[in-house]
Amino acid sequence: MIRAIQTIKNIWKIEDLKGRILITFLLIVVYRFLTVVPLPGIDPTSLVTLEKQTAGGLMSLLDMFSGGAFSNASIVALGIMPYISASIVIQLLAIAVPYFQKLQREGESGRRKINQYTRYLTVAILLFQAPTYLVNLNVHMRQVAGAVIPSGIWFNVSSTIILAAGSMFVLWLGERITDKGIGNGVSFIIMVGILARLPHALFQEFYSRIDEAVGGLVMFLLEIVFLLLVIAGAILLVQGTRRVPVQYAKQMVGNKQYGGARQYIPLKVNAANVMPIIFAQAIMFIPASLIGFGTANPDSIWVKIFSPLSDHTSLAYCITVSVLIILFTYFYTAITINPKQMAEDLKRNNGFIPGIKPGKKTAEYIDEIMSRITFPGSLFLAVVAILPAFANILGIKQEFANFFGGTSLLILVGVVLDTLQQVESHLLMRHYDGLLKSGRIKGRSGQMY
Repeated sequence: MIRAIQTIKNIWKIEDLKGRILITFLLIVVYRFLTVVPLPGIDPTSLVTLEKQTAGGLMSLLDMFSGGAFSNASIVALGIMPYISASIVIQLLAIAVPYFQKLQREGESGRRKINQYTRYLTVAILLFQAPTYLVNLNVHMRQVAGAVIPSGIWFNVSSTIILAAGSMFVLWLGERITDKGIGNGVSFIIMVGILARLPHALFQEFYSRIDEAVGGLVMFLLEIVFLLLVIAGAILLVQGTRRVPVQYAKQMVGNKQYGGARQYIPLKVNAANVMPIIFAQAIMFIPASLIGFGTANPDSIWVKIFSPLSDHTSLAYCITVSVLIILFTYFYTAITINPKQMAEDLKRNNGFIPGIKPGKKTAEYIDEIMSRITFPGSLFLAVVAILPAFANILGIKQEFANFFGGTSLLILVGVVLDTLQQVESHLLMRHYDGLLKSGRIKGRSGQMY
């Protein structure tokens, strides 16, 4: 406790770090304020049905990532997720399209162009998603709640522009946090949106357990213990690495000797991070969308085929998502880690893995290790992804169950570790003690700082 208080004092002594924390806090306050500002012409009291729609299933994830803005029909209802989707597409293009590969090799100028293309694609996605959101809003307010909603082309056009502008403003806030604040701004905004739902979900679960006649409080305490164990497992998944020893050959340049030192290549157990879960959940949104075409007829073929896949607690959904995550983990790891390039870099810098020939053999050795460590990593990632379904089956409320795994838990763990890592780097640069007595914090990069 005393060490924690002293660490807070040290943080407050560093003017640059204190200013960054305050800027981050103020920008987050602005974002949270916008999440409760409804679209012009929308009566907030008539959004009960929309809140029920986002209380469970896959729609609850969208509402969680937006910090409740989705169910509030806020001007930032679409949140930051369109930008995430655009970033994923651009990353895939950078692997498959030579033009984007060339931009990646151009350094800072290429990165600026890629960021610009990502923003253009984000706007295009927003212009498609905003009208879809308005159609869904109209159905739930007019047909279900019987509320009056503005109609006509002017409302649709103006609301589409407002929703698109709101999401781009959230993106701007995230970039300002990255430049002037602490942590990765976009990830930080997603984390704040997730954490905003935690107090309500926690109290809802607590009161529901208290109402039980026998063992309610004991069950709640067991849930908290299990949640802490899952968080510990997620930290291990985020930080886990396999270190490959590398020996550098000695070189004589004039009268000086270089090289000869042994270092390590940290190969991550989960090199794909949360991307496989995002890909898998994006695909699983398709059955839910197709069911929408058959809701008028419960006996429709669409409903019969895709209903199990739209229910996140069904066996079909869990198996399908697990298989997709394992496949996407291998795919994303293969396109982000290039053993041949790593082998060439080692050879170019006079480095080699002891006992392995440089060149092709080194690439094969690294590829073999990545295959071995990716499989258990992908299995654990799949288990984490479907844990909310099992928690829901065991009687845990949907909102609280979402914190037991999936994208939300991994994002929380990853962003917290990265942010604490940045804070610790500021402390260490000014010769203060780090945040942990046992050692330095290791973030998602898998390296020690």
